[in-house]
Formats: sequence, structure tokens, C-alpha cells
Amino acid sequence: MRKLLSSLCVLAACSAAAKEQPHNIIMVIADGMGPAYTTGYRYYNDDPSTKAVESTIFDKYLVGMSSTYPAPVSGYVTDSAAGATALSAGVKTYNGAIGMDVNKQPVESVLERAKHYGMKTGAVVTSQVNHATPASYLAHNEYRRNYNEIADSYVDDRIKGKIKFDVLFGGGWQYFIRDDRQLVEELTSKGVQYIDTYQQLSDLHNKQPALGLFADVGLPHALDDTDRHRLSTMTKAATNLLANQDKGYFLLVEASQIDWAGHSNDISAAMAEMDDLAKTIEYLEGYVSKHPNTTVILTADHSTGGLTLAAQGEYKWQPDVLKKQLHSPGHIAKLLLEKSFSKQQADELFNLALTQAEYDALLKAKVDAEQKLIAYEQLSKEEQGKARMPNTSRLVAKIIKKLLDTRSNTGWTSGGHTAIDVPVIALGKYAEKFAGHQDNTQIAKKVFKLLDKYNKSSK
Repeated sequence: MRKLLSSLCVLAACSAAAKEQPHNIIMVIADGMGPAYTTGYRYYNDDPSTKAVESTIFDKYLVGMSSTYPAPVSGYVTDSAAGATALSAGVKTYNGAIGMDVNKQPVESVLERAKHYGMKTGAVVTSQVNHATPASYLAHNEYRRNYNEIADSYVDDRIKGKIKFDVLFGGGWQYFIRDDRQLVEELTSKGVQYIDTYQQLSDLHNKQPALGLFADVGLPHALDDTDRHRLSTMTKAATNLLANQDKGYFLLVEASQIDWAGHSNDISAAMAEMDDLAKTIEYLEGYVSKHPNTTVILTADHSTGGLTLAAQGEYKWQPDVLKKQLHSPGHIAKLLLEKSFSKQQADELFNLALTQAEYDALLKAKVDAEQKLIAYEQLSKEEQGKARMPNTSRLVAKIIKKLLDTRSNTGWTSGGHTAIDVPVIALGKYAEKFAGHQDNTQIAKKVFKLLDKYNKSSK
């Protein structure tokens, strides 16, 4: 009887193993997100009516830190291409390399291995879909700015005769709808679903690959988009399309524009992008509770801008002004340049009462920018060829960002990347494997092991 019971237990265990749900891996990269961004978001998200500073979704699942340096040939400060290649392929490379090592040889990415195993794959980004991070998972190119070549490879390069993605959402009309090559037409002629508005996401089905391009290049800033949580919206659609597959899926999600906000030292845009990312992770937390065989890893390729939550030696940071913003500084600048504006109109754009000095600074910035453009236009064609046409919107936006920095007491040390370590956040199955301090290449190597573990054991 004991032997019979024992045999039945073994059979039950084998049956349970055979019915185990497929393993899903969702890798989230918050481009440019150093520790100051997650800390800043905690204060930005704080409820001032309570005594405690509430923790965020990032605090809840923080498990460690990661170093970000590239191959020695590029020093200690990485760019997004080398950083993404380290996270996608577990290989240190030179700045600018897309899925290639220092010898310019292609290296396999975790997305490609997942596709080799027959898993579904996808990428959801707020940049153009052929930007450095998604490209490092889907392509191989010597230089990140070869955008047309990278886009072409999304159509031409195949794994077992199939394109590498089952879902691809982000921006990029400029690169996929060109005079020299109509990539969207080529893909749709081969059965790929194509949409160009967020509203069409619900029209997609999971029987064919789906491409969604929603802007000419990158998507609008979260502050300016029709959906301020568009990353969350696209991620939800992607997981629904990829779910319930026999072999699970690998999905890359990139909060691309935290980096762009950092490069332009734009604290209001940065916090709005962080809020979109937070809503995305909150959605994935609920998703993991319903699909426990899912692993979610969130990290950054590097930090951008040298963000400082206090400036000029003053012991305060005041993010309340940032929460009131309805538009990005760039968008406000364009509106201010369109016509003359009163102080009341400026107050409405900023959603707060400006001081007279702040209003005067805006007026002066508008006049100065317009005069620089007039001076440029008065140059001869030859002189214009040697000069740079003033970007009036950017000149005015610079004053707007300075205004918001002063109001919030935000500081910046750089317009580029910095070499500091970045957070590692993980939830779901195997989250503990990503705990502690690690190099960015180790994250990819651990993902490779998870892919091998599930797929070899399920054969």
C-alpha cells in the first residue's frame, strides 16, 4: 500500500510539473534612471497631509544595485547602446554598439534566445522602436544612429524564418514609412497587424504579430501626450497579446524618456515619466499576482543629468510645483512663442501664480529668442551655412526649466550620462536571483539561465 501511495504521489508530482504554466520574463529598463529619480519620485508622490513619507512601488521591490560601466575602450561612462547591449546580451562593449561586442561581432540577446526557444517576444518603448535600447535586443549594428539600417533589419533578419517580434509598440513613422522603403507595407503584406493610434490597441488579436507606431520619432512627453500613462497602456496591451502562449514570452519595456528629460535637465518632464513608469510597475504587480510564473526585472542602463534634490546649498526640495504642471516646458515655450501673452495667460499655462519677476523673465526670453532668429534670417546664405539657426522654442524652454528648478530647488550637474550605480527592482518568480550588488552584464546572464532552465526542462 505504501509503495502504491508513493507511486501515486510521484505520478501526481509529474502531472503537476507537466501542467506548469509557461514562464514569462518582463525586463523593464528605465533609461537614465539613477537613484535620485526614484528618491525624487517618492517625494513627488508623497501625500503632504500625512506625517510619513509614503513608500513607492519602486521602494517596495528594490532588491539591489547595478554597475553600468562599458568596455574599457569607452572608459567608465556608458551610453544607452553599450548599456543596453550589456543588459540584453551580458557583454561589455563600446559606446554606440548595438548588439555587438568590442570586435564588432554580433552577440545573441535574451530576446533572440527566447525566440529561438519558440517563445513569444515583444518590445514596448516611448522612444522610436529602433532607438538604442530596443535595437540592442532586436538588432546588430556597429552604430546606434544607423536608424534606417536598424529598422530594415527588423524586417530582414529572421529567426527560424520569422521576424523577431510578436509585439512592437512605440514611435518611428519616419523610419518605417520612407520614400526608399515602405517597411510598414512590407510587414502588413506578410500578415503583421499595424496600428497608429492608442485607441486601436484594443482591436489587435494574438494570432498574428502586431506593430504599433504612434509618432514620427519618439512619442510625445508624458505631460503632452493624449495618454499621460501611455507606457502603462501599451504594456497592458502587450501582455494581453503575448499571454496564454504554450511556451511563455519575453517582453522588453522601456521608459525611454526619463533619459531625455535628464539630458535636457527637465525636472517636470522627468517626474511625469517616472509616474508613467510607476503606473506600469503597479500594473505588472497585479499581473504577477494573476500570472505567478512571471519574472519582472526593472533597472536602468545608466543615470542621466546628475539630478540633485536640492541646490545652492539650501536644505529643501519642493516638488509640489511639479505636480501642478499640465504641459512640458517645450510645449509651454511653443505656445508662448505663438503670440503675445498676459500674466494671467502665463499663469494658466504653468497652472500656478507666477511672480512678476518670473513673468518678466519669460517676456525677455521670448523677445531675445525672436531677435536671435531675425538676426539669423538677415544673414546671407553663405553666412547662414556657417551658423546655426536659433531654436527659439528651446531657448524659451531653457528659461522655463530654470524657473521650475528654482521653484523646486532642483539641481543638475550634467547634460549627459553619469557613471553612478543604478537601482535593481524585481518582483515575481525568481526575483530573489537579482538581489544584491551586481554588474549589468550579470542581469542578462541570469535571464539567459532562466530561459534555458524553463525551456530545457519543458522539452
